[in-house]
Amino acid sequence: MKTIKRWTCAAAISMPVLAIQAVLPSVVAPLFNDMAIGSAYAEEEKSGDQRKAKRTQAMNQKVYKKLQEVQELIDAKDYAGAHKLIAEVKGGSKPLNDAELSTTLNLEAFIFYNQDKLTDAIKAYKQIVTLEKAPEGTKLAARYSAAQMYFAIEEYSKGVAMLKTWFKASDPETIGANAYVLLAQGQYQMQEFDDSIKNVDKAIRMYKEKGKVPKENWYGLQRFLYQEKKDYDKVISILKEMLVHFPKKQYWAQLSAMYGEKEMLSKQLAAYETAYVQNLFESEQDLTRMAYIFLASEVPYKAAKVMDKGIKTKQIEASSKNLELLGNAWRASQELDKAIPVMAKAAAKSDKGELWTRLGTLYLNNDDFQSAADAIKAGLKKGSVKRADQANLALGMAYFNMKDYNSARKAFGEAGKDERSTETAGQWLDYMDKEIERQKSLLED
Repeated sequence: MKTIKRWTCAAAISMPVLAIQAVLPSVVAPLFNDMAIGSAYAEEEKSGDQRKAKRTQAMNQKVYKKLQEVQELIDAKDYAGAHKLIAEVKGGSKPLNDAELSTTLNLEAFIFYNQDKLTDAIKAYKQIVTLEKAPEGTKLAARYSAAQMYFAIEEYSKGVAMLKTWFKASDPETIGANAYVLLAQGQYQMQEFDDSIKNVDKAIRMYKEKGKVPKENWYGLQRFLYQEKKDYDKVISILKEMLVHFPKKQYWAQLSAMYGEKEMLSKQLAAYETAYVQNLFESEQDLTRMAYIFLASEVPYKAAKVMDKGIKTKQIEASSKNLELLGNAWRASQELDKAIPVMAKAAAKSDKGELWTRLGTLYLNNDDFQSAADAIKAGLKKGSVKRADQANLALGMAYFNMKDYNSARKAFGEAGKDERSTETAGQWLDYMDKEIERQKSLLED
């Protein structure tokens, strides 16, 4: 049995839309911690208390109080007032030392961030980096936050460059998984996929080593990158791991697609069906795709059951197209008694004759010759029949079985006008003539 390729594309893994990690500088009272540390760095940096003491000693009391007022204005979302007060602090009679200025710029950057003025926020953070005597933790945090904001404004090359300087200046023991993912995201955006893979792999490995579940979007990035390398075994492994923690229908569909790429038909079907039996598929698109997969895999009865249930529960619209699919599934399952009424409904809703001729063929196979003739004639009259020659052959057979030989001869004659059916129509005409002669001889005897 051939692997289903038709539906692989429908569930293929597309390039993920990644949300760059939240750019949320940490501004809390008292002001003089390592403010503006990016979320990944903040949660894993360990030496903040030591730096806090050093900076507090370097902070002028008057400046300290002014910046506390700035903090209060920020908390009240009075950003205009906060900007004005910061300008006063910067323009005071005594120049700010590097520790004071770095804290002031941190607050200013945070205000710009909250006003969606990310370019201005970046400028403030970059100014902090240039302050020779600013606390190293604050400078590190500024680099990290600036990198985040570069990503947010889609200046990925600058963001990656800034983040790399942050990595070089940081103690490797304090760098958390989030930072590696952030770098991987930037490299992904720059299509530096090999480097991105190394970093997202490292981040996921770090989380697992701590007994933590990696974040869903981390897996999403990792999955896409390995798909780009056509490493489908790795993609399958990632998806199976994701399904343990995030059992969502799209991951079952993607796993099915990957098994299709590997031409592992039984596993491809099993993955899709697993999601179906868990009631993860609810949309018409998902359910009809499931039915098509069963049909293409020569399991028509399951296709019919999916469609029949979906139509009855109104998850699938009882349109002509969907009823046709159900009818074809019942027919392929040799369930003609179920196929015929469904196909009749499908034909009634269609403005083309094709479904009527198919319905006629079903009647013919079920030995209902009058209904077959009526349906086929209706279809030919409507038009838009793909193979009118075959429809006329079926019509001729129906008339022949009803012993209406004149109508049968006419139908076979119409079929024979198409060179694709000329030979078959001729054989039927010869057979019919012999049958007529045989019947005459029987009467004479």
